[in-house]
Amino acid sequence: MVDKILLLGATGQVGQELALDLSRCGQVQTGTRATFDLAQPAILGDKIRAFAPDIIVNSAAYTAVDRAETEPELAYAVNALAPQAIASAAKEIGAYVVHISTDYVFDGSQSSPYQETDITNPLGVYGQSKLQGERAVAESGANFLIVRTAWVYGAKGSGNFVKTMVRLGKERQEVRVVADQIGGPTWAKDLAQAIAALVQQRAQGIYHYSNSGVASWYDFAVAIFEEVENLGISIQVRQVVPITTAAYPTPARRPAYSVLSHEKIVQTLGSAPPHWRASLRAMLQQSINEGIF
Repeated sequence: MVDKILLLGATGQVGQELALDLSRCGQVQTGTRATFDLAQPAILGDKIRAFAPDIIVNSAAYTAVDRAETEPELAYAVNALAPQAIASAAKEIGAYVVHISTDYVFDGSQSSPYQETDITNPLGVYGQSKLQGERAVAESGANFLIVRTAWVYGAKGSGNFVKTMVRLGKERQEVRVVADQIGGPTWAKDLAQAIAALVQQRAQGIYHYSNSGVASWYDFAVAIFEEVENLGISIQVRQVVPITTAAYPTPARRPAYSVLSHEKIVQTLGSAPPHWRASLRAMLQQSINEGIF
């Protein structure tokens, strides 16, 4: 019998990729904000129980890191209370629940890649709400998979760092980018494929996934402009200036180092994630082919 999969957050950059890749795992039914509103967790569980899926994949989240500092109730509703309602319903109906989380559950004080078992200590409301959501899923009693990821971008969905840099590169001759925050850029398409592979295995517990290699936001921006020019896209930018986090203050603090370990995901899937530079090039080429850039 084919598994019935409910995909929440299906219009996002990861959700749109998951809608394609999860078809290998069962019959995918997509849920959007109009049908499954995570900002209303009180009624979410009833909707899920009525739908009665075999697998629930939650790719929806409140991701406005800075705005979360002034909208904590909404951030906690979507990122903490909604996952709690989802996992509780999953436990009742015997469904397997998949939840996407973030590197922002860590404070960035380490200098070596974060493993799944490392101590969490989020710096702001966004990370705190996501960690509370993780704990609710893990403590629900449902069979669960939590995938933490970082610095996600993609051709689909709304804005992300790559799309912002391409836009700025067309508009400005100089772009200033933070150089003292280090992480692992992650193509949404690679992330979705990894999640689908884990779902096929019914993997359980917490996993980390990002593309291989590390970069600062400055490194990432420089690579974006180089790849864009190599692909024949005309840009105006001639100088990328590295700046410190202190020179670009934001309402929410961000981890200075949030590289995720790939040890567990490699052991489970048998291969390392693609390098971020290769995935960036593939994403840009896809965007050109689809008329996005």
